[in-house]
Amino acid sequence: MTRLRLDGLLPGPAAIDGGLASELEARGYDLRHELWSARLLASDPDAIRDVHLAYFRAGAQVAISASYQASRTGFRAVGMDADEADSLLRRSVRLAQQARDQALGEGVAGPLLVAASVGPYGAIRHDGSEYRGRYGIGRGELSAFHAERLEVLAGAGPDLLAVETIPDVNEAEVVAELLCGFADIPAWMSFSCADESRTRAGQPFAEAVAVAVSSPNVVAVGVNCSAPHLVEGLLALAGTVTDGPLVVYPNAGGTWDPSTGMWTDNVSQFLPADLVRRWVALGAGLVGGCCGIGPDAVTAIAAALPR
Repeated sequence: MTRLRLDGLLPGPAAIDGGLASELEARGYDLRHELWSARLLASDPDAIRDVHLAYFRAGAQVAISASYQASRTGFRAVGMDADEADSLLRRSVRLAQQARDQALGEGVAGPLLVAASVGPYGAIRHDGSEYRGRYGIGRGELSAFHAERLEVLAGAGPDLLAVETIPDVNEAEVVAELLCGFADIPAWMSFSCADESRTRAGQPFAEAVAVAVSSPNVVAVGVNCSAPHLVEGLLALAGTVTDGPLVVYPNAGGTWDPSTGMWTDNVSQFLPADLVRRWVALGAGLVGGCCGIGPDAVTAIAAALPR
């Protein structure tokens, strides 16, 4: 199988968007709900599209869809059937595509891409499991969960898949295997990490990187929704495993409190330009932000990237 490449999509280092949910919260939306931002796919899709558009206007070249916490399993828990769930998954991609088309129509320079978010299984539990891993379920159940969602999202026509916030090497193995069934769709895989050498589940980050790049679909691998001060060490470690492009979009350095459904103790809403440039020097081809990083911060990230 031919290995897909990031440079076939983007000409050089590019900015990803920032936190979708945290920007929605900044706009006054209460997301303390089992589906988090995904509930707005049904109740207020325009709000999601508007945030995607704001990030494109801010300088992002890649928008990540609002499907992180969306799945048949999750939607079923709030009374929806499989057809309704699949429709909302497809809508998450379509909203980002609509925002992309509007941004291009306004004269925002392209290329602009849409990445369909493939969040971890733990996200549907709404209890912080995505920051622990080790879910206590069998490989077959984990594979079935991801397989049905990947099929729907891939069928919606995104430019690539964003397999993100993966806390556990075991889950990465399952998804890497499944990605091989979507031969022509590139993906990145990024991990949530506990420190500069381990995933949230406590496994060696180098092992996680090796699992990710074992899939020919994976065009970049790295870290997201982890504290910015951990990134440099993690990228350096990833560089000992792969010479391919890396992806990084940390959070604002806060702590997720599953009891309140909120982030606390955010350290900084901006990423210093010299830090961004060091990440690029270590191989980052995609740089953005996660929870707590908004449009103004993405503008600064885009300005810091080498041209």
